[in-house]
Amino acid sequence: GVPGTARDPESRPGPTPSGAGCANLPGLGSRAMPRQGVSSGQGRPRSGREQALDRSSGAPSLRLLWMGLALALALSDSQVLWAPAGAHPLPAQGHPAKFIRLALQLREGFSWWNLTCSACKGLFTAIDIRLQNEASVAHVGSIAIKICTLLKIAPPAVCQSAVQLFQDDMVDVWTRSVLRPSEACGLLLGSSCGHWDIFSSWNVSLPAVPKPSPQPPEPPAPGSPVSRVLFLTDLHWDQSYLEGTDPNCENPLCCRQDSGPPPASRPGAGYWGEYSKCDLPLRTLESLLSGLGPAGPFDMVYWTGDIPAHNIWQQSRQDQLRALTTVTDLVKKFLGPVPVYPAVGNHETTPVNGFPPPFIEGNQSSHWLYEAMAKAWEPWLPAEALRTLRIGGFYALSPRPGLRLISLNMNFCSRENFWLLINSTDPAGQLQWLVGELQAAEDRGDKVHIIGHIPPGHCLKSWSWNYYRIVERYENTLAGQFFGHTHVDEFEIFYDEETLSRPLSVAFLAPSATTYISLNPGYRVYQIDGNYSGSSHLVLDHETYILNLTQANEPGATPHWQLLYRARETYGLPNVLPAAWHDLVYRMRSDTQLFQTFWFLYHKGHPPSEPCGTPCRLATLCAQLSARSDSPALCRHLMPDANLPPGQSLWPRPPLC
Repeated sequence: GVPGTARDPESRPGPTPSGAGCANLPGLGSRAMPRQGVSSGQGRPRSGREQALDRSSGAPSLRLLWMGLALALALSDSQVLWAPAGAHPLPAQGHPAKFIRLALQLREGFSWWNLTCSACKGLFTAIDIRLQNEASVAHVGSIAIKICTLLKIAPPAVCQSAVQLFQDDMVDVWTRSVLRPSEACGLLLGSSCGHWDIFSSWNVSLPAVPKPSPQPPEPPAPGSPVSRVLFLTDLHWDQSYLEGTDPNCENPLCCRQDSGPPPASRPGAGYWGEYSKCDLPLRTLESLLSGLGPAGPFDMVYWTGDIPAHNIWQQSRQDQLRALTTVTDLVKKFLGPVPVYPAVGNHETTPVNGFPPPFIEGNQSSHWLYEAMAKAWEPWLPAEALRTLRIGGFYALSPRPGLRLISLNMNFCSRENFWLLINSTDPAGQLQWLVGELQAAEDRGDKVHIIGHIPPGHCLKSWSWNYYRIVERYENTLAGQFFGHTHVDEFEIFYDEETLSRPLSVAFLAPSATTYISLNPGYRVYQIDGNYSGSSHLVLDHETYILNLTQANEPGATPHWQLLYRARETYGLPNVLPAAWHDLVYRMRSDTQLFQTFWFLYHKGHPPSEPCGTPCRLATLCAQLSARSDSPALCRHLMPDANLPPGQSLWPRPPLC
């Protein structure tokens, strides 16, 4: 995540007084609509994307904790590595680039001791050998706990629990990847001593079949059938949620049995949820599912994962399986015969984000999780989909004639999936499989929807760029892309790679059910060209529904899920095709009031109290303009005349949480 931001309880506002209202959307949110002309404040402006990313991980500075464990691995076996304290400080953030900076700082430390290449390889060979036994793993973990506590990455109890949970898998990954002597010493001493290429570039193969000429989509004829698709994401059920507990505790997740009581001057956690770093009680999810009637009826449901809560430092496999089966049973109970098509989120496993590719076998594999998903979701998925789900957590099926649905396991693109340090080249062969599915759909004349959890713009660079190229190749076939993960309401636009000027696809990023952090609970409904011969299966509009917690938590109140907005009506869109979203971004660049409406809806009617000034606004808009990660030149190409303060980048994407 982004260290030192929204995981600090002081950096997000507390509960809003019940008297607060919404200026332009009465009764739909508990904060006033931000006014035009707000200033940017002090310090580095934070985009909406950065604030959203603060919500999508479970512990503050998880990657720092990973760094602490990694550093403990490197430092545990020899006093020769204990260079002076200033030689290799820990980095402040967790992107792979920061890891390489750490390596450079470590290299300086090694140079201080004048370590030779042969001595380096001998040292790491010895570390490899020592880490094969359990005692060394425990020793590494004890050092990581001390580092975590010393640097105040998390409270001491969280440090201890998190390290103990993560250490076995991370040590195994480390020994399989970075601590191979030639790679480790190439990283630390330079290319003359070895080769480091864990995050090197790679490409999938596209078929030799020529790409058909782009066919601009046409709106359906008046009166054509329209399907309603319920979209659920980021439910995050907290099995230990407790009304009245401290919503601003010191732990990464609050409103829980172990959060303690709040100070006398502040209220405790609300019955239905809380505007803080809290997830949801089961009763709120039951309320959501039982109250869907006014938003329906639904033809099908897309459900893109993240079922467990954000207490990632203390989760067991049993906890995760209980969350999976309990919430799946709730969905079945309230949606009955409506078909549901799930995708795997990054919180489904434990340790969080840890999705080994299929070549990892035995107890460390994801077999325990995929097998449980296949059993729980068997009523919804055909045999072939269950087969690939069991192998890699992804699948394809045909929910209706002329439409192919592809559910991707986006954890294989994740920057936080530490298993990808072993090999990040098209994990599980998923993208090559995707190409095959899209080519077969093109050959049949079918349209395709893609669902997944982590949006493509948040992925490792090579994965993201390959996906972008695939979307461009099959733009005529791809009718919709649907993701979650960021907890806020946004989108990502794809352009032709040759000119970067023609919008050709859009990925919709729907808001979360959970409140984490300081949001109203919510869900999305897509209106899609319906089930008839010749349907385009394109998205025609979408609606977002919320539960206003300020109103719901009033004494004697009952929860009322209400329509927050409709996209076309609110933004004045002629349609919801890619060009319309592109035009909206440019309208928001010059129309501050329109952007403030977007900012309010982006946060599900509960925006942060700090204003989003010009740099924040431009950075947030830039994030909507690109579905390709680590591509600042793309955004500057699309917004060349954006005036920012010196040194302020348009590219807002921080490391993935």
